[in-house]
Amino acid sequence: MPEKASEKKEMSVAAFCQDALQNEIAPTSLGRVQARIVIAARALGWSYTRTKDVWYADPKISIRGHELRRVEDVSGLVYEARQEVQRNDDAIDKATALLGGEDAHLVRSIVAAFRSVLGFRHSA
Repeated sequence: MPEKASEKKEMSVAAFCQDALQNEIAPTSLGRVQARIVIAARALGWSYTRTKDVWYADPKISIRGHELRRVEDVSGLVYEARQEVQRNDDAIDKATALLGGEDAHLVRSIVAAFRSVLGFRHSA
């Protein structure tokens, strides 16, 4: 079961990157698909082959964290899961402030355990 959830998560990251490449980094106004892939590869600093694989969301690929951050930086878009992590971190900070900071480590430990149960991962 965890494999299916992992594959689904990877698909959504691949779909996000594909959309960012095709619509933000190298939109249709820049010409033919091959030329757009070259433009996207240069903008991202990736090889043509890697960019082409992401462009077509090849099911065999896996998007690494630094690649996702690069796509976000160049496109100006933010991946939804990262926004969710930020909202969770903000909620933790508010809860910690309400507790007066006394049990901040305990609160973070509880939330980290809760995240791991739900399958969320915090990328710092």
